[in-house]
Amino acid sequence: MDILEADSQGSYQLPPDVLHFRDLARRIVREELLPLEQRYLTHPGQGMALRARDALRAVFPQDVVDRLYNISRETGLWGLNVPEEYGGSGLSLLAKVVIMEEFYYTAVPFPFAEVSNILLECKGDQIERYLKPTIDGTKIAAFAQTEPNAGSDPGGMMQTRAVKEGNEWVINGTKMWITNADCADFVMVQAVTDPEKRQRGGITMFLVDQGNPGMKTVTPGLPTWLGSRATQFLVHFDNCRVPEGNVLGEVGKGFSLGQNWLMFHDRLMRGPFCLGKMQRALEMCVAWSKDRVTFGKPLAERQAIQWKLVDMYVQIRALRSMIYEAASNGDAGKDGRYDAALIKLCAADWGSKCLDDAIQIHGAMGESLELPLTMFYRYIRHARIGGGTDEMQRMLIARMLLKS
Repeated sequence: MDILEADSQGSYQLPPDVLHFRDLARRIVREELLPLEQRYLTHPGQGMALRARDALRAVFPQDVVDRLYNISRETGLWGLNVPEEYGGSGLSLLAKVVIMEEFYYTAVPFPFAEVSNILLECKGDQIERYLKPTIDGTKIAAFAQTEPNAGSDPGGMMQTRAVKEGNEWVINGTKMWITNADCADFVMVQAVTDPEKRQRGGITMFLVDQGNPGMKTVTPGLPTWLGSRATQFLVHFDNCRVPEGNVLGEVGKGFSLGQNWLMFHDRLMRGPFCLGKMQRALEMCVAWSKDRVTFGKPLAERQAIQWKLVDMYVQIRALRSMIYEAASNGDAGKDGRYDAALIKLCAADWGSKCLDDAIQIHGAMGESLELPLTMFYRYIRHARIGGGTDEMQRMLIARMLLKS
């Protein structure tokens, strides 16, 4: 019984349907993805392509890519985040976090339908033009909220404006750090439509098609330490005209849509994103400390190493419990803003320490690109900034504590 299995024998038992999909995901990871990991880690083409399709095609032959896509579709995992009414799994939020923890155990990405939760606000012909093509994988979306001077305070500092002219909206401004804006088929853009109200009814979300003459993505992208390929971009809007039928949701309600995107994709789901990597790091460290002998005895017999392993284990167990509770609260319809902030804060903070210790325990081998530890560390360390910094999460949680 490995550490992961030992954890699952605690007093909290997942529902049978969740266990079924967890075990399915675990088999796929160990039988299909882990055997590919060494090639993926050492291939110069993998970089930091956030989209599974691009990352897989950059490294593996088409037959391998096709096999993973077929597995995803045949098992129903492709529609993990898709509602049943559109052919999706209809699984609970608890099931989703459990499943994703399994897939984040490896560096090799697994393909899912990349459907933003706010894209489910599509109505009328937007469903056929944007939502369904995103579900079937023929279109991808980018989310544009952050600006050069409006990162942690987008509601108060956002400068991108949209003005109504007849049956069109005219957008002007600049967005920054927009993930995969270069390859997106359309961009979900937040713009101020009422400067007096701003985040309280004055920000609207627009669907802007790639190729719109008023929208320009600056290439090459913004280089970061996350990988050889830049995936973050500046996007300029210069008298960018979009029809009123391209408003996503309601006029003035775009800020709440953006917050829902952040709450789910960039905060709550950071939990399993970090947790899978932390679990993998712990298991690697346990195996390494037993096998690595220095000065006549295994590292596992040294208290300095034992205590690092214990710290990892405690934080993993605590984080997993917090994620399950937050997901269960979400399934019960409870407000998830503060749960998501707590998950993101702890997952990124504890995960960074866990991976730092894992690299230290492995010594020189910890820095080897043949192991996933340095890649995991970069991803998790980024999580302390992307989607709202640690400090912003603390502010949100403090606001909740002091509200009464």
